[in-house]
Amino acid sequence: MVEHVESVLAAIRETGAGLGAFVAVAGERALREAEAADRLIAAQGAAAFRDRPLLGSTVAVKDLVQTRDLPTRRGSLLPNRRAAVDAPAVARLRAAGAIVVGKTATSEHGWSASTVTRLGAPTRNPRARDRSAGGSSGGSAAAVAAGLCDMAIGTDGAGSIRIPASFCGVVGFKPSLGRIPYVPPCADRLAQVGPLARSVADVAELMAVLTGPDPRDPDSLIGPPPPTTRPARPLRIAWIEFPRTSGEVRRVTEDALPVLTGLGHRVDRVDVPFPDPYAALVDVIAAAEASGTAPEDDVWCDEGRLAVVRYGRSLSGAAVMRAEETRLALRARLASVMERYDLLAMATVPCEPFAAGAIAPAWAADPGDLLWLAWSPATYPFNLTGQPALSLPAGVASGGLPVGLQLVGRVGEDDLVLAAAHRIEARIGPETPVGPETRAGRETRAGQETRAGQETQGGRS
Repeated sequence: MVEHVESVLAAIRETGAGLGAFVAVAGERALREAEAADRLIAAQGAAAFRDRPLLGSTVAVKDLVQTRDLPTRRGSLLPNRRAAVDAPAVARLRAAGAIVVGKTATSEHGWSASTVTRLGAPTRNPRARDRSAGGSSGGSAAAVAAGLCDMAIGTDGAGSIRIPASFCGVVGFKPSLGRIPYVPPCADRLAQVGPLARSVADVAELMAVLTGPDPRDPDSLIGPPPPTTRPARPLRIAWIEFPRTSGEVRRVTEDALPVLTGLGHRVDRVDVPFPDPYAALVDVIAAAEASGTAPEDDVWCDEGRLAVVRYGRSLSGAAVMRAEETRLALRARLASVMERYDLLAMATVPCEPFAAGAIAPAWAADPGDLLWLAWSPATYPFNLTGQPALSLPAGVASGGLPVGLQLVGRVGEDDLVLAAAHRIEARIGPETPVGPETRAGRETRAGQETRAGQETQGGRS
């Protein structure tokens, strides 16, 4: 494991700065944990992995998620803040044997769907350095795509895992509301912690570790983790095309239609089955941002986020409650739709990655118009409803940039989404990685070390 972690840390040093993926690196601690993993494998062989399924895996953590050993700056210029304890997701990763190699970049408080922060240069797409990695979990997506870690966790409040997963050509999963505890909880109840990885199998493995209730998050679900596989059966799938979808994105995602039908699924083309809830989303987000930002902290704020905060301060209580009523109506509408369909399928985002440093496509780039998230109409509705939604690579556009396919399930049916995505991925095939296959290398080394340990034990007997 030491060799693996050393190679990952070297890759972060060599290519991480150019990508702007990391804001902090846990070098010495990560190496100490790798040494401990090697000792454990030498002593226990395969048994070392029974209670530690991620033993030796390198994981990156988004800078919005608390870590006790690394600062959690939330993409902000506010003075460094170090949490007293790990967030539940990080604690569970460590308990499963994962090695946290660093904190990944985010926009300030995750406000925009592009990873632009005043803490450093914008996060760039590993597949085209002049393009955005998306956001606000762009650092995590870029790190996974570039082979700077085996897997990562991000947060998703309006598409912040799925957008960068689509842009960078990796798998990103926003689970059902409460599936993974979010501590401290988000006042808007939009954001979820979720995994990013190079394959659906790795995402499912992370979900098995991260899932479970925590009393500090009142939304966290009660009960054991969901199964990560289901028996194959034909599904009823609604295929939806959102406005402003580019011709290239349409072409790539529609190539997945024969895959779905070839798996025996019934696919119906349907119009967008709900009104656009963007205005309500803006009011919910802005109210929460305003409530969490003291006026004396305005001097520290990103200009775009400050426009959102100031708008939130202008909202009346009645306006916020109307937004919440829209959220409830959307949940009811989607619940009705999901009585007829097992899954919804669509392009994750309607466009290819835009320029690095921009916060949105040109038509929606002015935060003063409060359209900073409107360009991604297929992601934010499912934050308002709390439904599980996953983006997996569908292929590449003619310019070589990745395009994501999104699958959305019923609340609580995360396992169905993962199982369906796994079978679709097997037909489409995962994206060709940009960086080294760090996960595959870890598994090979772990297998060699386990076999060596077993042979040693056999010799002693």
